[in-house]
Amino acid sequence: MTNLAILIPVALFLGALGLGAFLWTLRSGQYEDLDGAAERVLFDIPEGDQPESGA
Repeated sequence: MTNLAILIPVALFLGALGLGAFLWTLRSGQYEDLDGAAERVLFDIPEGDQPESGA
């Protein structure tokens, strides 16, 4: 029984933390352009914009 007294508040705290993180990502615009990154992969990079391969 004492385990439940510890685990229930921990579970509620972690759930609230996850919900807060999700709402923060919504407000900061993380989900605005879902198709942009997927379509950018399909196009070639122009010759002048490629990074140098030497490290």
